[in-house]
Amino acid sequence: MTDLGQLRLARRAEALLAPFAGKPGASIGLVRDGQLVVHAAGGLASIEGQAETARGTLYRIASVSKQFTCAAVTLLANEGKLSPADPISQHLPGLPAWGDRVTLDHLMRNTSGVRDMLELMRGGGVDLSAIIPGGSLDAAIARSAGLNFEPGSRFLYSNSAFRLLGLVVEKITGDTLESFLETRIFAPAGMTRTRHTPDVHVPVPGLATGYVRRGPGFIRAPHGFALGGEGGLVSGIEDLALWVAACEGGAFQGLEEQLVTPLPFTNGTPNTYRRGLQVETWRGVSITSHGGLWPGFKTAFQRVPQQGVAVIVISNNGAADPGALAQSMLEAALERVLHPAPALPSLDGITGSWIAEDITPGGRSFDLWVEKGRPMARQNGTAFALAPNEEGRLASARGTIHFALERDGEAFLLHEEAGHSAPLIRTNGPLPLPEDAPGTYVCPDLDATWTIAPDGRWTVEGPHARSGPFRTEGLAEDFARFHSPGALFDHWWDVRFTRSEAGRVTGLLVNGSRARGLRFTRLD
Repeated sequence: MTDLGQLRLARRAEALLAPFAGKPGASIGLVRDGQLVVHAAGGLASIEGQAETARGTLYRIASVSKQFTCAAVTLLANEGKLSPADPISQHLPGLPAWGDRVTLDHLMRNTSGVRDMLELMRGGGVDLSAIIPGGSLDAAIARSAGLNFEPGSRFLYSNSAFRLLGLVVEKITGDTLESFLETRIFAPAGMTRTRHTPDVHVPVPGLATGYVRRGPGFIRAPHGFALGGEGGLVSGIEDLALWVAACEGGAFQGLEEQLVTPLPFTNGTPNTYRRGLQVETWRGVSITSHGGLWPGFKTAFQRVPQQGVAVIVISNNGAADPGALAQSMLEAALERVLHPAPALPSLDGITGSWIAEDITPGGRSFDLWVEKGRPMARQNGTAFALAPNEEGRLASARGTIHFALERDGEAFLLHEEAGHSAPLIRTNGPLPLPEDAPGTYVCPDLDATWTIAPDGRWTVEGPHARSGPFRTEGLAEDFARFHSPGALFDHWWDVRFTRSEAGRVTGLLVNGSRARGLRFTRLD
């Protein structure tokens, strides 16, 4: 006898996977009440070998790994071997002064203010395609003496935080993170095909090849950074479904409750990011989720615990949108309980480049546009879809980007986490850089030198590479974007030229997406 409800969900998955035929592919799983009721795969695991994705295909799940790192820390806390309230310096000496103020809980909740190591490396001229060992990443974190903000006061995603947590696990246990996760989490949960992979160049049986779009086709995604507690796991649909079961009623029942325990910001406003997991309300239901992004791989892990439903979508196609695919599956699975989707507000006048100056010193810029009727945004090169929420605002569809727009007459008001908001000001660009901008600038937190040439192009020289020249783009007086192409996208830095009392450019105040307040001093 065929379960027609299950058949309907399986066909929804088949329809969602159909566009991947002949291209890098994806896998979809839907768990309901402890059963993996849908497990489908489509597209290619390898273009070169014309190997199709299958039920056993494995992928790099990137930042979905973070909940497992937090689970490891939580297990050690339950055993009395550490406390979430411990300052990171208690376990990892040698960090800058902020190590005494940043706690393990700050790190798990992305409220530490510690600058993201991937951004720090990019600021030194190194992209994800370069081969960078773990020690160099650790050195970049330790070199950055400043913070994005005071610990606990705001949210900003930081891969550095979870790399540090992984190092704490190793320091406490005297074992590798890989071994601890295998022994204490994967084996009890039955996750025999999941493994931590510090070295991305070591072959993993069953692992799909990651691809990114290049022109009309695809190329192998270049990536060479060592991986730690921030994103080093390889896994698949079945193993992540086993993890859901282990948290709901299996070996780790009660652990997830500890992971999703809320803690507000220091000003009392709520933080929707918990310990390696995001908890939000979507169309009347509470979703516990996390996404993953690594060159050539994307993951969406979304759970609705009150309904006993989870959706897992993993892809080796850098052009895919697993988050949208997962929401489509949730719509099919929860059609009787979901509230109607909020109406899309007017998008008139939204297209253009905008600057918000009042939330982050120096200011940050955004692009807004409409693509096939869907509002989109881009900050520091990262593009993400916007969707209407119950407040009538256009909010980011990516949980780790806290971004919502509210119309304010002909302009827009930007709302971010911890109750921060600022008007968006439409830019006048592209403009030339200030006439006195050319010169050489140094930043101790990056150990890097940025040089601006008379033609407006810029080069970077850091501890590991010299890169450029790259293009710049003036948006307003003394405000510009410095572009740096990468394996994932064309990243940009928001740069404010600082001046002396005499009016001469003497430095740069630089904001990236996850490394802010970087100060450069002019040498000449």
